[in-house]
Amino acid sequence: MLDVIVKVLSFVVIIFVGVGAARSSAFGDSAGRLVSRIVFNLTLPAAIVRAFQTTELEPALLGLIVLGFLANALPFFFSLIVYRKKPREERVIQQANVSGLNIGCFALSFVQAFFPVSGVVATCLFDAGNSLMSTGGTWALMRAVVLDADDTSTHERMGVFARTLFSSVPFDCYLVLIALGLGEVRLPPQFITLIDPIASANSFLSLFMIGLMIRFSLDGRKAVELVRLLGWRFAFATVLSLATVFVLPLDAGVRQVVAVLAWAPAASTGPLYTLWAGGDEGLAGMANALTVLVGIVVMTSLVLVMGV
Repeated sequence: MLDVIVKVLSFVVIIFVGVGAARSSAFGDSAGRLVSRIVFNLTLPAAIVRAFQTTELEPALLGLIVLGFLANALPFFFSLIVYRKKPREERVIQQANVSGLNIGCFALSFVQAFFPVSGVVATCLFDAGNSLMSTGGTWALMRAVVLDADDTSTHERMGVFARTLFSSVPFDCYLVLIALGLGEVRLPPQFITLIDPIASANSFLSLFMIGLMIRFSLDGRKAVELVRLLGWRFAFATVLSLATVFVLPLDAGVRQVVAVLAWAPAASTGPLYTLWAGGDEGLAGMANALTVLVGIVVMTSLVLVMGV
């Protein structure tokens, strides 16, 4: 238990190292954008490949991919409806950050520490569905229905969506890896060894990137928007957690795993998409950091309450 808490607290330390680096101006004003590109196009794809190649696709658990996708898609479209008449800046911050879970770089540590190997497999499959949105689907939808919605036709928006989605390196990785997994095709172990150093850098760079983007100055309007965003996220997490435990026809151990995953922190791509869309990445970074703190408390509490 202590080892897990120390490991999770190390994530918080990395975020604050990023905050300190940003405040010192040691890396310049464009550091957040540069690191975000490295994460999205290099370290995250490598981490995805490494994680997937150590996971066996069990047919009985493939529904977790769909569940992980819905856990992202439903909050996104719900928020899209609720905020459809709001100013563009509010829509950007909500659409980019209301969904998406940081499982691979965060929640997986909890699962590995408290659950058997079957729980780790369930986590990776749930994360596959989660990542179909967070590593490309969310940004593609934002570009199609939020950023370019006012001056383009439906046909043009569909084109924007498709181009953005399939130009996402992490998204393409997941599609290829799922197809290979279903066909029981494995990549050579030498290739995994080759990319292992790059994949290992993803956890640090993702959290460091969040720290670079955090801004601690909040006026009244931003504070209200922050509370709204976190309120929506925590409400959806509560619904998913309760529905998993009491409604979904899954094995008891798998239900416990998903209930914990529902409270994983926000995906590190949220502030990145906010930055790309010209939104308030500082506010997005702060929201992301707060979900880390809440995630530590709630996920640990769930593990203790469920007696795992």
